Amino acid sequence: MRITALFFAMLALFGCSKPAWHMTDISGAMPRLDFHMSSAGKPVSAADFRGKVVALYFGYSHCPDVCPATLANLADVVARVNSPDVTVLFVTVDPYRDTDAVMADYAKAFSPQVVGLRGTENQLASLARTYRVAYSVKKGPPYEVTHSNAVFFFDRDGKARLVTTDTGNAAAITEDVKRLL
Repeated sequence: MRITALFFAMLALFGCSKPAWHMTDISGAMPRLDFHMSSAGKPVSAADFRGKVVALYFGYSHCPDVCPATLANLADVVARVNSPDVTVLFVTVDPYRDTDAVMADYAKAFSPQVVGLRGTENQLASLARTYRVAYSVKKGPPYEVTHSNAVFFFDRDGKARLVTTDTGNAAAITEDVKRLL
């Protein structure tokens, strides 16, 4: 009788657990969001985004396909979540061509909640190394830029929580972001 009661108690507990994340849970596996860069010519740091859920993505404005598709998908998520407490940080891996003005205009074309970030070579290398993002710029000719395609999500306290390399399912990502809020 005790075993049967214990079995039903455990079954009830498992039934009340939170659903699994759609993205990959990296809680505790990556450092907090921490950077010092510029946005629209003004210095910004991770502290400026505390209290918000942040998506961090590395790319460049001249990217012909992956970057604009990813940013469009993330802008769709932002629109679906419909909260001012969600921000997408788009960090350029090509600071030679992506000036502060270019980044500001490019980011805002997707959503007012997408913020273009630009840093020095050292700031970029440090941030990319922190989140294990690979990138390279070959000034050519031809001019070639490559980079990883991961999007990292941070909670309101700046803790790394989720990562994905596929932003195609906006509905699933929206559910995860709402849970982080």
